[in-house]
Order: sequence, then C-alpha cells, then structure tokens
Amino acid sequence: MQNDPPAESAAAPARAAPAESAESAAAILADLAALRAADLPVHGGRTLAYVYDSGLGAETAALAEAAYAAVAGVNGLDMTAFPSVVALENEVVGTTARLLGGTADTVGTVTSGGTESVLLAVLTAREHARATRGVTNPQLVLPVTAHAAFHKAAHLFGLETVAVPVDGRTFTPDPAAVAAALGERTALVVASAPSYAHGVVDPVAEIAGLAAERGVLCHVDACIGGWLLPYARRLPEAAPVADFDLSVPGVTSLSVDLHKYAYTPKGASVLLFRDAELRRHGYFACAAWPGYPVVNATLQGTKSAGPLAAAWAVLRHIGDAGYEELARRTVRTARALRVGVDATPGLRVLGDPPGSLLAVASEDAELDVFVLADCLRSHGWYVQPQPGYAGLPRTVHLTVTAAADGKAPELLAALASAAAEARTLGPAVADGQLAEAAALVDPAALGAADSAALLDLAGIGAGGSLPERMAPVLALLEQLPTALAERLLPDVIGGLFRPAAEIHATRQAAPRGGSGGHTAQS
Repeated sequence: MQNDPPAESAAAPARAAPAESAESAAAILADLAALRAADLPVHGGRTLAYVYDSGLGAETAALAEAAYAAVAGVNGLDMTAFPSVVALENEVVGTTARLLGGTADTVGTVTSGGTESVLLAVLTAREHARATRGVTNPQLVLPVTAHAAFHKAAHLFGLETVAVPVDGRTFTPDPAAVAAALGERTALVVASAPSYAHGVVDPVAEIAGLAAERGVLCHVDACIGGWLLPYARRLPEAAPVADFDLSVPGVTSLSVDLHKYAYTPKGASVLLFRDAELRRHGYFACAAWPGYPVVNATLQGTKSAGPLAAAWAVLRHIGDAGYEELARRTVRTARALRVGVDATPGLRVLGDPPGSLLAVASEDAELDVFVLADCLRSHGWYVQPQPGYAGLPRTVHLTVTAAADGKAPELLAALASAAAEARTLGPAVADGQLAEAAALVDPAALGAADSAALLDLAGIGAGGSLPERMAPVLALLEQLPTALAERLLPDVIGGLFRPAAEIHATRQAAPRGGSGGHTAQS
C-alpha cells in the first residue's frame, strides 16, 4: 500500500516557480535591445576604452558570429571528445607564436582573456619555483604600473608582491631597481609591452636578462599591445619599438589578447610559454575521485569553444597584410591625437607611447582631467579616468583603435570644448572632512551599515546607479587609503545589483512577453 505524501506544514514557505512564463523570441530580443540602449557604443571609434573596433564592417562581424555559432554546443573541457578544439587551438597558438618570436619549442594555451592568461602565468611560475628551486613563500616582482590582474593573481595564489617604482618622466622601471628587488623567493618578474595605464613599453630585454641571471622566470604582459606592436614596427612612420617578445633572451612567457588588436570577439587570449616543460607546471590534473580523469590547461573546466573558433576565423580572414593596414590606421590616429593633445593648452601626453594608448594629464591647476572626462562624455566621447597612484598623476586614458581612423579632428575639437567647460566648472575637490574621517577607519572592521553611510556621504547612495558626474567620487577615491578604497569598491559595484526577490517582484508587476502587454525593463 502506498503511503500518502506528508501534508505540507502551514508554516512552510511557498515555493516560487523555478522560471518565469515562456515569452516570445521577439519580446525577449526587444527587451534586450532596450537594455542595451544605455550601454556605450561598441562600434564607431567613440568609446576609447573596453572595446576594440576594427572598423571593417559587417562581413568580419558576421564571419565571427557564424564561427562562434558553429561550435556553440562544443565543450572545450575534453578535447579528446571534441578534437576540433585541439585543431583550432594549435592553429591559433601557432599563428601567435610566429608573430611574437616563438621557436620550434614554443607552446601556448588559449584562455578567456588577459586576466586568465596572467593568472595562469603567475600560477605556473609559483609551481615552477616550488618544484625547481624549493621556493615555498614566493614573491612576484612587478613595476607599480603592472596590470591589476597580477595583484589578483598574487592574492589568489598566495604570492607576496614586490612593487618597483617607475620613473616620473618615462613611466618605466629602472632595471637596476628591478635587479635590487629580485631575491631567493622571487618566482616571477613582470614587464609590460606596453603598460596599460601609460602605454609605454618597459625595458624588457634588460629586465629579462637580469631575471635569467638569477634563474627567475620573466613574463611579458603584452595583452594589449602584443598584436599591434609587431605590425607597428614594420611601419616607417611609426615610432621605434624595442624588442619585447619571446625572441628576447630570458623571456619565458608572454600573454596577448586576441580580442584586443586582433579584433576577435571577446573571450580570447593566448598565453605563450618558452617550452612544454614550463607549461606543464600550470596544468591541473586530478585522479583522486571516482569520476572521469580531469586535466585542465586553464582555470575553467567546461568552456565554450565559441571564442576560440571565432578568433581562428577572424585571424584567417584579416590576414597578415590586413593587420598591418589596421596597425597603420591605428598608429596614424594615435599620433595625430598625441600631437593635438600636446597642442591643447594645459594638457599633455605622458611618456613616449609608441602604439595606441595615450595617458593625458593636466598641467593647469584649473583643468581637472576627471572633470574633463565627464565633459567629454557629454559630447559623446568616452575616455577612461585614472586616479593618481604612487606619486603618478591622475590621467584620462585613450585606447585608440582602427575604427577611430579619421576621427582625430572631431575628437580634438570635442576635447578643446570639454577643456573649456572643465575650466569653467573648476576642479573636483573631495570633501576634506570626509577624507580625514575615512583615513581613520579600519577597513577590516568596516561593517555593511558603515560602508553604506560612507558611500552615501560620498554621493554614491542606494538606488542601484552611479552619479552622472563621477569626478567628485574619483577625487575622493584618490585620497582614500588603498585598503579602504579596496574595501569600499566591491560595495559600490555590489550596489548596482538588486536582490533576486526584488527583481522577481518587478517582473510580476510589469508583465512581459508577446501577448499584448510587453513592457521593456531597464
């Protein structure tokens, strides 16, 4: 005789449906278009951060999307089940290695982006130092201008960072200072080609040579410049580019993002190693469970083959001559912008960037570059504000792509207008009393309510949105102790996301779908 199911307790919480009611494809895509309306434009060359636009048009984009869709169901976790993944990756890595000084021994791994490539480079160095030199308390030596991803890697994998200052004129580290920072515990030393913040190339040959003398691995972060600089140095009109790739003695690994200046869809980076023995130290293998044997070359297990296939297709479609032409357009535009910025009263480009990245600082106390960035955005141009750090000035950052070719006069005109507006508005000044009070706060003891109160005073209150003008917020952030800023920043971003129950209630109150009552949510 079957037992009756137990009656639910009257106090038991009601269970919501696991998913919303089905909606039409048209309604869903309409909602997505409405949500995208608030985003920065990803094409057209007016967004000078985060996006990389070749300007080649619909054919290249359609090819990438088709290649991505063709492998949408493929699982990159097990390449023995999907040998196409191996074939695609071998071709992509081989093309990348040939461009960046690889030898017959060079191997590589395709990752999801620059951060994952950096994480794997640091993890590999940690394991290599432990296995070959007995280092159990490793250090990571890096310039203060090295990308934040290296700090993330050190945090995740338990390395101590040893930061080396950079020259206030060149924004590159002194090789002698790097040498002084190397020690028995050094697992990896880092150089950038170029550094993101200022677009300048570190003295890679000198740094790598010093590392090799000590038996230390050297990683070159060429995530943003690795696909542009080799082509730029072919151009007689471009600035000289010093050697930075795997052809340099002592360079043991290098990262380059294909979704930057190779103009492939996002989610594709390559981490190159001098040989397979070094790469082996970064692999994860597990046979200590009753399931299938696990071997991961990346931090991901299951992963889409879409970005890999799209990158493979775009690299073949654009080709060597195509990339040289894209580099010509990019370098030409960056040079025109640099000349124009330097001719704008009160502004100057820092350092001597040979490629596509420009860091613009102010020499006029009345012209605040944080305010300048806000004003430029009102003119339809997005540039990235960068707070000052370690004695380096605050700047606005321009990432120039091939799609910006021919737009330099328009941007420089907007820059001149925005500079005049910024002078009229005056500098963004952080609340002195708030900054002083914040300096006394112990970040480790800061509770949620205290954090919310501080953010409210800084002009970032509840409501899930950021202020229209970010200059005052950035000015305050610049003055906060680093540990406190790092404690508050997750709460700023976390505040943009709403609790699940609130989202569910909103959807219930505003019916969606194609049955007559569709309402776009933003």
